[in-house]
Amino acid sequence: MRKSRNIQKRKVFSFVVDGKCELWYLQLLKQQENLNIHLEPKLPHKKSLKDQFNLVSRLSKESEKVFWIIDFDNIQKETIENKKGTKSALQEFQGLYNKCQNNANIVVIVNNPCLEFWYLLHFEQTARYFQSYEQLENALKQRLPEYEKTERYYKNARQNIYQRLKSRLETALNNAKQVGNFDFSNTDKGISEMHKIFEALRK
Repeated sequence: MRKSRNIQKRKVFSFVVDGKCELWYLQLLKQQENLNIHLEPKLPHKKSLKDQFNLVSRLSKESEKVFWIIDFDNIQKETIENKKGTKSALQEFQGLYNKCQNNANIVVIVNNPCLEFWYLLHFEQTARYFQSYEQLENALKQRLPEYEKTERYYKNARQNIYQRLKSRLETALNNAKQVGNFDFSNTDKGISEMHKIFEALRK
């Protein structure tokens, strides 16, 4: 009689993102790395913070980890445009962020101002605050002259963006750790917490 084998199920890591660039990057990470982990990046149809949080909460019951990736410049923009007398996007996000801290399966990843700061950290250690995407794009293009926010660029068959940056990944991870974590009391600081994803993948 054959002994039954204990088949270990693959970990399931889910991701909730608010933009296509994050979705493409994660798809490429999944393709390029030989991971014994099932990655599920999801771009919600409805992008409100509440809708994203609800999806994150649901996925946290189905996944070992769910990563909620936030571009902070969107929250700042909505906060500036906020009508007086209503809760700002920043206040709403802080409330949802605090709720996430009570769930060990949820990891909130903040990029300030956006994902492109993570790419910049592949080349330099900086906490420079960029007041607009244009400023950040100009700095990044000094390192990646052809960079553009298009699927064609990200998934270029000759060399996709993950392949372009892979040799500098350890530099980016170290730089991101040196810059530190997101702090609601100091939002005028460039940061990327993408290193938390790689730390979880390597456990």
